Amino acid sequence: MKPDPNKFKVNPEFYKEIAPYLGLGLQLAITVVAMVFLGIWLDSIFKIQPVLTIIFAAFGVFAALYNFIKSVLKSDKK
Repeated sequence: MKPDPNKFKVNPEFYKEIAPYLGLGLQLAITVVAMVFLGIWLDSIFKIQPVLTIIFAAFGVFAALYNFIKSVLKSDKK
């Protein structure tokens, strides 16, 4: 008995449906990491460790989640 070759084919419509969601996790992570590094860099300049790192990390999480939720809601309306 031969395996059905059509069993493993993915419908192109499947990729059209998931395409908007593929980069969201990476975008979320990059936003948070970039803001943390910005906070660390500014802390080293102003010599007030870890104040700006904490502030920018919190802002990065907020901004990333806001953008994530906005993107998901926008893609659901289509």
